[in-house]
Amino acid sequence: MRKILVVLAFIGGLNFCFSQQNQESFPDGTPVGDWFKNYQKLQLKDLGKQYRITDFGVKQDSTVIQTEVIQALIDQASANGGGVIVIPKGVFLSGALFFKSKTALYLAKGAVLKGSDNIIDYPIRASRIEGQNLDYFPALVNAYGVDRFSISGEGTINGNGKKFWEAFWKRRSENPDCTNLEVSRPRLVFVWNCNDVQFQDVKLINSGFWTNHFYKCNNIKLLNLYIFSPHVGIKAPSTDAVDLDVCENVLIKNCYMSVNDDAVALKGGKGPYADKDQNNGPNKNIIIEDCAFGFCHSALTNGSEAIHNRNIIFRNSKIEGASRLLWLKMRPDTPQRYEYILVENIKGQAETGLAIFAWRQFYDLKDRQDIPLSYGDYITLKNMDLKCTNFYGVEKDPNVRLSNFRFENLNIESSKTKIDKSIINGIIFKNVYLNKALVE
Repeated sequence: MRKILVVLAFIGGLNFCFSQQNQESFPDGTPVGDWFKNYQKLQLKDLGKQYRITDFGVKQDSTVIQTEVIQALIDQASANGGGVIVIPKGVFLSGALFFKSKTALYLAKGAVLKGSDNIIDYPIRASRIEGQNLDYFPALVNAYGVDRFSISGEGTINGNGKKFWEAFWKRRSENPDCTNLEVSRPRLVFVWNCNDVQFQDVKLINSGFWTNHFYKCNNIKLLNLYIFSPHVGIKAPSTDAVDLDVCENVLIKNCYMSVNDDAVALKGGKGPYADKDQNNGPNKNIIIEDCAFGFCHSALTNGSEAIHNRNIIFRNSKIEGASRLLWLKMRPDTPQRYEYILVENIKGQAETGLAIFAWRQFYDLKDRQDIPLSYGDYITLKNMDLKCTNFYGVEKDPNVRLSNFRFENLNIESSKTKIDKSIINGIIFKNVYLNKALVE
């Protein structure tokens, strides 16, 4: 009996070791939890009492702004214990809406929630924009402190942003150095301090400013979204697809993103003392997978308002027309640390594969005398088939410390072939082919 117990214990130990070895991990070795492997879709029947807006006084009229009636219905649903606001087939025009406790949004197939193009319909309130907490225009759809907030269905949220884009480009022609905040523009969706958020299946298009902005949120799932703003004709400025701003545990899966700015941007604060401000913070434990990218300034961007990003996985995706694949924006006026980032199993084309250089837009050291140092550490690019103009767009910067970069199993076509290994301390190339020549 004792021998049997010893054998069973040995087998159990082997099984434990085997399971440990097969446990998927983030780049720093932290296990990837089961939460990231659950792609289950929300069902309308499970979202609580259904409040179909046309049953509560909202008219089937795409020319009338109906913010007050829709907002009253959201308030009523929350006061009655919660429920889901259902937008039926048709076009419904609204200004800023604020979802309340235990409420959700569902857009039926053929439904369009269309944003007003008059900024007066977005009354200023406490907000967060470009790494700062300030009073600003809200989004079309807002959720402040609404745990389990969701947007689902096969309908569309249309920011109707053309007039805002035109106003921006007019101001930019008058003053090429104008900031984004000089032109009054609403975002499409803003979610602040919410846990267990899920968006699925909807189309999110034509935002006046950033498309989806999440601030201080945990456990976000974005599944099968279509996110678009134009980059030809009247370009839609600053329409980032997804901005993650001090967020933890994020899954972006099976989404299509094509916007006239960054696709996924990791933010968290800016300025010479940004790391001392409690309003700022890190982004960590983020997986972006099985996505497709059309035109964008970058598929995955760290910055330009960020202080710490850790444990980022970007994988199994197709890139078509991105200006950059992975971009580390290094602000000389902000202390930053971008670490443990894995980009793998990527196919397609981008102007630049890896971009790292100083980002000096709206540079301001305030009263700080020294320039803060920034770091990029433990960055891995592997298993790629990529066409580029310049794969290795890494510039030397005395205020930036780069270390522990690994390039593995890459098949790269690039017009520019220069790779300065001296910029990175601890750089490894393994089975990397640049224009069919092995990189030694």
